[in-house]
Amino acid sequence: MDYIQAFIVGGLICVVGQILIDKTKMMSGRILVAFVCIGCILGGLGIYEPIEKFGGAGATVPLTGFGYLLAKGVMKEIDSIGFLGIMTGGLKAAAGGITAAVIFAFLAAVLFNPKEK
Repeated sequence: MDYIQAFIVGGLICVVGQILIDKTKMMSGRILVAFVCIGCILGGLGIYEPIEKFGGAGATVPLTGFGYLLAKGVMKEIDSIGFLGIMTGGLKAAAGGITAAVIFAFLAAVLFNPKEK
């Protein structure tokens, strides 16, 4: 049942993204940034947590999940260290994912020799 719930939530997020691509003139980069911002806003309002509990990886893997992780980290750090947590919380919470993205991007660039079009 967990796989079906993850498929439903992740699929709905992808449907929203596809509708934005098809029906608006937004560039893909702006849509990706919008997804991160929506995840932050929904996480800050406490709306994304039930979605994450229901959808599991279907809610945490897309960019909305990254935005939620940033918001959750900031709120946790504000509770523990105060105002400075606004600057440090998001990076502490997402450090593993950011590090993995940088390392894998570097390895892909080294192994596959990218060229300009």
